[in-house]
Amino acid sequence: MANTYTQLYVHIVFSVKGRQALIPERHKAELHKYITGIITNKKHKLIQINSMPDHIHILVGMTPDAALSGLVKDIKVNSTRFINQKRWTVGQFAWQAGFGAFSYSHSQIPEVAAYIENQEKHHSQRTFREEYLAFLEHFGVAYDVKYVFDSVADLPPEE
Repeated sequence: MANTYTQLYVHIVFSVKGRQALIPERHKAELHKYITGIITNKKHKLIQINSMPDHIHILVGMTPDAALSGLVKDIKVNSTRFINQKRWTVGQFAWQAGFGAFSYSHSQIPEVAAYIENQEKHHSQRTFREEYLAFLEHFGVAYDVKYVFDSVADLPPEE
């Protein structure tokens, strides 16, 4: 797009369905590389990615001609297929419905990237639930906690 100049940085967060710990340490690098490919193929710029066993953080520089929801859908659909084809889990892997997305200015990028890189340290002090709710509070996002998460206990039994 000629004469279009943007600076769109978005921190995306979403969890494994039921917040189950299904992303093992031994597969993180391969998953991150695969998701990086999805983002790059969509012409966005991956700045930082890291995951814990039950969720993932992605910091992306977005192009202005794409919808954030479309990018997240592409990441979730394709990475789900990838994980299931690799048979990393017993049963079917899935991401939880929905996601969190938070925008940042260029000057904040190093701090946000460092935060994502140091997920293991952060989660030695607080849970994903605490972290996610803190993001929603910090950014002033209105929410009803009963719709934010579904846990393993809330999932219907498999048939």
